[in-house]
Amino acid sequence: MAGVLLGRADRLGQPRLSGPLNPTQYAAASFPVSDLPLPSVFPRREGWFDSAYPDPYPYPCSKTMLSRRRFLESAFVAAIAASLGAAEGKRAPRIVLRSSWQTVNIGDIAHTPGMLALLEKYFPEAEVTLWPSNVDNGVKEMLSARFPKLKFVGPKPDVAKLYAENDFLLHGSGPSLVGEKQVAMWRKQGPKPYGVLGITQGQPTPETVEILDGAQFVYFRDSVSLATAKAGGVKCPVMEFGPDGAFATDLRNEEKAEAFLHGWGLERGKFLCCIPRYRITPYWTIHKERAFDPVKQKRNDEMKEHDHAQLRAAIVAVVKQTDLKVLICPEDRTQMTLGKEMIYDKLPDDVKDRVVWRQDYWLTDEALSVYVRSAGLFGNEMHSPIMCVGNGIPAIVCRWAEQTSKGNMWKDIGLHEWLFDLDDEPQLAGIVPAVLGIAKDPAAAKAKVLKAQAVLRERQSSAIGRVRKAVS
Repeated sequence: MAGVLLGRADRLGQPRLSGPLNPTQYAAASFPVSDLPLPSVFPRREGWFDSAYPDPYPYPCSKTMLSRRRFLESAFVAAIAASLGAAEGKRAPRIVLRSSWQTVNIGDIAHTPGMLALLEKYFPEAEVTLWPSNVDNGVKEMLSARFPKLKFVGPKPDVAKLYAENDFLLHGSGPSLVGEKQVAMWRKQGPKPYGVLGITQGQPTPETVEILDGAQFVYFRDSVSLATAKAGGVKCPVMEFGPDGAFATDLRNEEKAEAFLHGWGLERGKFLCCIPRYRITPYWTIHKERAFDPVKQKRNDEMKEHDHAQLRAAIVAVVKQTDLKVLICPEDRTQMTLGKEMIYDKLPDDVKDRVVWRQDYWLTDEALSVYVRSAGLFGNEMHSPIMCVGNGIPAIVCRWAEQTSKGNMWKDIGLHEWLFDLDDEPQLAGIVPAVLGIAKDPAAAKAKVLKAQAVLRERQSSAIGRVRKAVS
């Protein structure tokens, strides 16, 4: 049976528990699930999996065993929390998560499981209902497998009923206040609280300002968005930097990942991932009902050589100067053809032998299972790097003006040396050396990631703490 990723949890700074906990102490504790005082039916093992502190050098275990362990740990946490609440005559807190924006991009998919993983870790007694825009193409099944207690409503639920049955509305991370209309619908039902966690914000409209002002908190996923909101007149009492939910995504599909890597001769820790991207996503090639946009297409055609030349140069350098291979892979459904056209087909013949082009789209669980087996990732996307860093893998981000301010989160978590603005020509020369740095000195790259993860953990726990406080 195929192996899976397990890792030794880095529990530095995490409290060890001793003696009985009352419900308040239990609720306030910040610790990995695997640090719970488990009974003998949950034997502790060195190397116990903890998604927030992954180790890129796993030992083998079956997916079935991993899934069972994860389920048993989650079930034990939930059972203890529920029993403590029941002892005090309280029902479990109920949260509505407004998220799941679309399924044609593994990064947009990742917003939801990341936020659910954070709630599971820092607020395990909460019952969560997902209010999605879209969970088709196997995404609902994937989420249900990882979060078996998760409840779903449709994109257009009975809002009055949803409001009556729940305590708090949490708007998840995204490129903006994507669910603004739905938050407004919640507000109209009454005074129950809501909050926003992990968005990018452009110049806000008066309607957006009103909604953000009424929130218990608003966490922006990059500091530029925070400054923009403040300058735009937003006066929510709690406005801070809060990471994109996708950093916490821990989905896995070990069998598919192992089969894919084996089929293409890619070995754990012996390859880098590279992701192409158009300047503007040509959604008309995915959704046939969308009209062709000649202006956006013209911009894409003008810039695609410029935007991928340094990626090709980095691949050539990696192949010629190291023993690593390179996997060209997609984050959204438009990037398979682009990767072949602008990267693979233009590589020298003596380099292609150690480069793999993935021709099919994949879901977040398989993609992340491949990423965590890589030595690192570089390219023109944002959320694959986010998932990599959240799972302990080095990642370089190349950005441009059309992609909003979200790339600045790399500066906010201390990874400015791995952020490149392709509209600033002098920065282009630094891309190849940065990729080679990850390839040639993995220990130094890993140290940078660990520092970034420390920032993420503090911000994540703080943000979910606000959710807990708002519900209590």
